[in-house]
Amino acid sequence: MHRRLPLLPALFAVCALLTGCETPPPARAPLPPSESDLDLLRSTKLCDTRKVFLEHHPGVVPGTHAWGSGQELRLSGEQSLSKGEESYFFDEDGILVGTLFLFPSGLDLAPYKTLRYTLSQLKPSLEFYLTVAQLADRQNMASSTLYDTGDEKTTTRYLVLGDKPPRLLAASFSIDPYVKLFSPYRKEFLDRLRDTGQQSGGQHLDTQGAEDKEPFGSLQQFARGQTAQLAYCGMKNQTIALDAYQKASASGFTSQVWQAELHHRLGVSWEAAGDLEKAKRELLASLAQRPNSPEVVNNLGYVYTKLGEKQSALASFEKAVLMRPNYAIARFNLAEAIADANPKRAITEYETYLALTEGIPEEADRSALAQSRVKALKRQ
Repeated sequence: MHRRLPLLPALFAVCALLTGCETPPPARAPLPPSESDLDLLRSTKLCDTRKVFLEHHPGVVPGTHAWGSGQELRLSGEQSLSKGEESYFFDEDGILVGTLFLFPSGLDLAPYKTLRYTLSQLKPSLEFYLTVAQLADRQNMASSTLYDTGDEKTTTRYLVLGDKPPRLLAASFSIDPYVKLFSPYRKEFLDRLRDTGQQSGGQHLDTQGAEDKEPFGSLQQFARGQTAQLAYCGMKNQTIALDAYQKASASGFTSQVWQAELHHRLGVSWEAAGDLEKAKRELLASLAQRPNSPEVVNNLGYVYTKLGEKQSALASFEKAVLMRPNYAIARFNLAEAIADANPKRAITEYETYLALTEGIPEEADRSALAQSRVKALKRQ
């Protein structure tokens, strides 16, 4: 497990199973500043319930639209505080997981010094030409840039016209598991910005914008599972996670990478539910498609441990450490597995774990346990 830094959109670093296993984050660089003086969310915040959202918007009757298994509440420019078109997306559990603000006429960012500075510090994640027929001073195509920033659990994206000063066309805020579904570059969102009935030269409209090739329902349920399993909105909820991953499995993925990770997540969920045989089956299915994943190997070893299959558990932890020598939790698990048979090596593995996790608050309890184990083994 690594120290928490501001991260690019991806998995949040928390333990996916119980004491002996984890799902560590991929290595990613810290993001530039994400401060803004353009307050779009105002009293609303991600992870609010639908009830709380409506309480914060008294007297406003938003348009209601289906959004996969969830719901989109949409405010027109006449209703919204931002004077833009605001959309709030709730999952099927009634939790706000993403928002989208659209400014079809372009919002002049000249008054927003802090946001302009933030954008100047960000590296563009995507640059493309966009038909902006709704802008009165534009006749054809305009250069636009998509910027990403955020914090440990959320991602913010800005779609900006390359004017001086720049003009904001769209901004989105989402918790990280849903980030794929909230890029302002998605064709379904770009279509709200442009007049798709008009076309005059340049790039063909149909090629502007992209959507993930995987089924929307699968992506949405997978994100719902991650949100519940990794506690993005408060406490973990393994019941919701298991339900979501099973629904994602029913609708299916086409990519082998997605399939493998879904099996992994289902294995984690079944372990949390106490069905170790199903957990074992799912983790083995994941490894059949992606055999070189140390996280899955380690988690399988933990399941083997709980099943009493000690030799299989030991082999899994050895393999996980071999695949990733600085994998702290696997080092701890390996030490636990060999403490009786090989106390000398167990001490070495515990001490390696302690060195790798020094100063990490999330590992305080396990570090204390490792220290007590080392003392006990040295007294033998």
